[in-house]
Amino acid sequence: MVIPSQKHVRNSLLSRMHPDDYAAIETVLEPVTLKRKDVLIQPGQPLTHMRFIESGVASVVVGTREGRRIEVGIIGSEGASGLPLLFDVESTPHETFMQIDGEALQVDKASFRNLVEERPAFRKLMMRYAHIFQLLTAQTALSHGSYTLEERLARWLLMCHDRVSGDEFPITHEFLSVMLGVHRPGVTTTIHILEGAGTVRARRSHIEIVNRDKLKLIAGESYGIPEAEYRRLIAEDAAEG
Repeated sequence: MVIPSQKHVRNSLLSRMHPDDYAAIETVLEPVTLKRKDVLIQPGQPLTHMRFIESGVASVVVGTREGRRIEVGIIGSEGASGLPLLFDVESTPHETFMQIDGEALQVDKASFRNLVEERPAFRKLMMRYAHIFQLLTAQTALSHGSYTLEERLARWLLMCHDRVSGDEFPITHEFLSVMLGVHRPGVTTTIHILEGAGTVRARRSHIEIVNRDKLKLIAGESYGIPEAEYRRLIAEDAAEG
């Protein structure tokens, strides 16, 4: 893999940063291929890289000693994995792993911290993304506690759709049950409900979004707040700049 020019980079943070900042980070970027289930961050282990996702989707999950797990965050080409490094934190109890194959451009810990310290515009961009990711985790907590499984699944499918190219992506009912913290039969039943509403089409290990607008109506207020903040603070701000 070759490091792309800023014009052709797929990660939104890299594509929207100031050209001088991209020129600086470009010299220390390293391309990596990421396979499904690859662990990007191991709980309690030293963080080594900030990874700007170019394609694919990663999940941030928390777990109990008994082995129960639930997703609290999702990362695609809009963001990056390794945010604790921004705050000079060496490790985190949360795990991050790939749920859909993809690629990333990564920068080692020392180089990333140098960029944060030396380049104010770069630091501002990363801090804004960290703020948005915090909103995403908060919205996920609200969804788990306040919305129906149908609304939560619609939200999750919309977030995944935001982060993949095309309308179809690989996902299993078993994986969704873990990510949403529910039993698999509940996920299967809810997918059938969404199919009946004409929003998705499910086949073995894949889901296709066929009517995004209807899916957004089902998700309701569970979806949209972090996404609006991303547009306001990163996408629109970069366009104005």
